[in-house]
Amino acid sequence: MPEKNAQKENPAVFHIDGKDRAILQLLQENGKRTVREIAHLVHLSTTPVHERIKRMEDAGVIRQYAALVDHSKVGKGLMIICYVSLKEHNKKSGAKFIKLINELKEVIECYNISGEFDFMLKVIVENMDAYYDFHVNKLSQAENIGQLQSTFVMGVIKQTHQLI
Repeated sequence: MPEKNAQKENPAVFHIDGKDRAILQLLQENGKRTVREIAHLVHLSTTPVHERIKRMEDAGVIRQYAALVDHSKVGKGLMIICYVSLKEHNKKSGAKFIKLINELKEVIECYNISGEFDFMLKVIVENMDAYYDFHVNKLSQAENIGQLQSTFVMGVIKQTHQLI
């Protein structure tokens, strides 16, 4: 009979071993690394490394490969965290808001959160004038917006994509 406090295994969790973890760390540091380079660094031959990477891609552990762009170097110097609450909380109005957010290029991240607000947006624009335009002419015009609060990021202390 299992212990009362024993944790149940989550079938959605992909189990990784030490080699998978090492491969993921290397790919998170530099997604352009070759299978050959990774194989050398984790002390395996290329075939098992390729198979492990493919298995993690197929399982959705590795979702995509991307270039990380420094927003300030491409003329997008202002980052804002925007908190949004909706007036109505039903499936249809929530879906409309989410559809809108996915269409707004200024919004680079959106989280459904608990607490006083319903959503937290990470918005990146060129400058304060661009944010004013975004706020007044796009976000505030959305149906069902109850409350908006903007917090301007003065500096980034830590920003990483590395989970493993």
